[in-house]
Amino acid sequence: MKVMVFCLALLLAVVNGRTADVPTPDQAALGRFIITPFATAPFPHASRANGHKYGGVLYSAATNYSDRTVALFIPNGFRATDRVDFVVHFHGWRHTVAMTLTNYLLPEQLAASGRNAILIVPQGPYLSPDSGDGKLEETNGFRRFMAEALATLKQAGVCSNDAVVGDIILSGHSGGYQVISSIVDHGGMSGQVREVWLFDALYAHSDEFLAWAAAAQGRLLDIYTDHGGTKEDSEAMIATLRQQGRSVIATNDVSVTPAELAACHYAFLHSDLAHVEVPTKRKCFELFLETSFLPER
Repeated sequence: MKVMVFCLALLLAVVNGRTADVPTPDQAALGRFIITPFATAPFPHASRANGHKYGGVLYSAATNYSDRTVALFIPNGFRATDRVDFVVHFHGWRHTVAMTLTNYLLPEQLAASGRNAILIVPQGPYLSPDSGDGKLEETNGFRRFMAEALATLKQAGVCSNDAVVGDIILSGHSGGYQVISSIVDHGGMSGQVREVWLFDALYAHSDEFLAWAAAAQGRLLDIYTDHGGTKEDSEAMIATLRQQGRSVIATNDVSVTPAELAACHYAFLHSDLAHVEVPTKRKCFELFLETSFLPER
């Protein structure tokens, strides 16, 4: 597999015959980017062999479900050890890898957090209103994906040939919830998933999230808004956890303290932000990183 490495410049990459914008010069200065097609990427996949119809519009397999792009970001100062920790972020509807990196400032927030981890952003449905994620929803699909990610990093000289996948954070905005629920349920690496972050993304599959959090003793962070469609499910999950006698933080995103987040098992943060602003405007992605288990660089 040919790996294309981009750093310290604004370049264009052609992946599967499609031209994709890659990180800006400012982002490239923050670390090393690897943009490459994965065999284990969500698509193409049999579930979308005939495309996907939504609102009377057909989103075709060729246009919307053929892009195998995966972006990896290694921040400056990353310390390679025998275990590599990851933050894997899943975008929502009508997005691309490039839009996700640049619109939500994920590399900037990881770099600013000072945490020693590698960010991965796979391409899901390309500019499509769809929460499906193909191969990553299959049993052990995430295990295969992470094995390819590690092999890519070894080939690029980022880590040693003896390195293994360490602990993992799963992060999702909006429609990214569906693939995360599949991963924690049957992706093959539930024991290594230490945290799940839902950015206005809890639309369904509460049982899968609750089962994972209880079994893995993982940290579940949920931000929800009044108009993003996630309020009802978030408040229902809060009620369920309290009925179970669990300790839950239920406050808002401007009142919660870093100390509270660092010590919690479950946190539900109501936000007055717009749906698209949740991961970025108040740097919540950065705050979650800073209060996570991840070591400093």
